Amino acid sequence: MAKQSFKPGNMLYPLPAVMVSCQRPGEKANIITVAWAGTVCSSPAMVSISVRKERHSYEILKETREFVINLATKELVFALDFCGVRSGKTVDKFKEMHLEELPSQKVRTPGIAQSPVNIECKVTEVKPLGSHDLFLAEVVHVTIEDKYMDKNGRFALNQAGLITYSHGEYFELGKRAGSFGYSVRRSGTKGKKKRRTCKEKTYSGKVSS
Repeated sequence: MAKQSFKPGNMLYPLPAVMVSCQRPGEKANIITVAWAGTVCSSPAMVSISVRKERHSYEILKETREFVINLATKELVFALDFCGVRSGKTVDKFKEMHLEELPSQKVRTPGIAQSPVNIECKVTEVKPLGSHDLFLAEVVHVTIEDKYMDKNGRFALNQAGLITYSHGEYFELGKRAGSFGYSVRRSGTKGKKKRRTCKEKTYSGKVSS
């Protein structure tokens, strides 16, 4: 298998493309599109976003120390892109993109009603890194759209048509390639009637710990 060396860079793709809402008291709410967002801890639930200091939302985030991560779907792709290339200094993005503000439960910043999931966050630390500052935040509340909850109270997140970002392009979440733990699950396990097929095995070597 031929490979080439490449200069160091951010090659970890795809990434979740999300719309982060923020707001100063007395001002209109703003939205910044972020691809550098991720989960950093499960207990307490914590996330991170990385933002350039030049962005209009940067000072808002640093002053208020709170934000809402709004997951994006294929229906929101146009707004997702718009909010990433236009500045809140000159544009009311909620109004321009016909987005509805969703009152939050634990923070003052509103979420986006059209988003299937709204993750309310409070910043615990701002870490300067270079071109970007990393905002570490604790998740204090989550709002989920009813239609993605099944009768057992399980969130069918993968049915929402979520959007990812990779090398300048947006992609809708594709086909399922497996499920957590399927590589070591024995056939006949409760809830799993079908034995893994050869097509599902992507690696035949030994697994190291």
